[in-house]
Amino acid sequence: MLIIDGDYPMAIGALMWDRDLSWPLERIRTSEPGYPKLSQTWSDAYTMASLPEMRKAEIAAALVKVVSCVKRPGHPHGEFRTQDIAYASSMGQLAYYRLLESKKEAKILSTKKIFKSHLKLWDDAKIYDELPVGFIIGMEGADAIVDPDQVFEWWGNGLRVISLSHYGVSAYSHGTATGTEGSLLPAAKPLLRNMEKLGMILDVSHTSDQSVKEELDLFNGPVLASHQNCRAIVPGERQQPDEILKAVIERGGVIGSSMDTWMLYKGGLDWSGKIPAPWDVFPRESVTLEDYVDNIDHVNQLAGNSEHSAIGGDTDGQGGTPEAPFEIDTVVDYQKIADVLINRGYKNSDIENIMYKNWQRFFEKWLPD
Repeated sequence: MLIIDGDYPMAIGALMWDRDLSWPLERIRTSEPGYPKLSQTWSDAYTMASLPEMRKAEIAAALVKVVSCVKRPGHPHGEFRTQDIAYASSMGQLAYYRLLESKKEAKILSTKKIFKSHLKLWDDAKIYDELPVGFIIGMEGADAIVDPDQVFEWWGNGLRVISLSHYGVSAYSHGTATGTEGSLLPAAKPLLRNMEKLGMILDVSHTSDQSVKEELDLFNGPVLASHQNCRAIVPGERQQPDEILKAVIERGGVIGSSMDTWMLYKGGLDWSGKIPAPWDVFPRESVTLEDYVDNIDHVNQLAGNSEHSAIGGDTDGQGGTPEAPFEIDTVVDYQKIADVLINRGYKNSDIENIMYKNWQRFFEKWLPD
């Protein structure tokens, strides 16, 4: 069955962790011994995705991200000192996606027409080995937008989805690790106004509860949650309460469930300080795809149907294989989600919605003409 992944911060793996993601996964996982890495937070051996592996997994498209955050006092996350440097980094990540498109490894899906044509290509195919993988380009945390009017430049360069925050406080909003009460910052209002003029899609992931409520009051355009689990099941500020999930559903949005075990472990996590490795707290086998599907099912129960839940893997952004559910080794194993849904009595039409059709309908509606 086809899959659309609602969250893959792919370019970070290439530019920050020095992985050539056009390689077969086994080659990445067994990179040359002694090769000096520019930056490394976890081993290449834990990588879950590459373009050949995505084709094996039948991942027709993904919401791929550019991610560059300013590190501010009091928050352990962020990579750059200034927004200017964050802008340059994210432009480099965008250039990586464009290069993959020029090599026919990928197809940037910036309009309805291109998106529909690409999905038809995959839907009609029997073998995916030579097909490009579709990329909808999003931005995780808006620090790379140096001022609200610069969003017009980003739109012209193919950006279609923006979340205002990531970890800590961005130039626009409070995000994960700042609690639930932090508000939008003054620059958020003109940015959201410009996004609405353009038809840019707002991603409410990684954003404090109060900031999301303010966003939804100010912004009348399309809304999604690219990788967001349910606080009713897993305590902690990184998950969202039913009130916000319902608001996204009521706006016609889609909620992608994340593969991050810290967002699935029912013991919860205090996100305010340094986040420990999950294996230091619980055995990997204790978080499974049953826990993952619990979040999908909860969204379905809130909606009263299967039309707003989806996969939002945070693929390789969540720490790779050791920090994914027990049954997941590579993205090929995302197909196992369908098996869990079958065992819970879901109909095939509902499973297709969750695996790809909800994202397909959303982007076919909201991408520009």
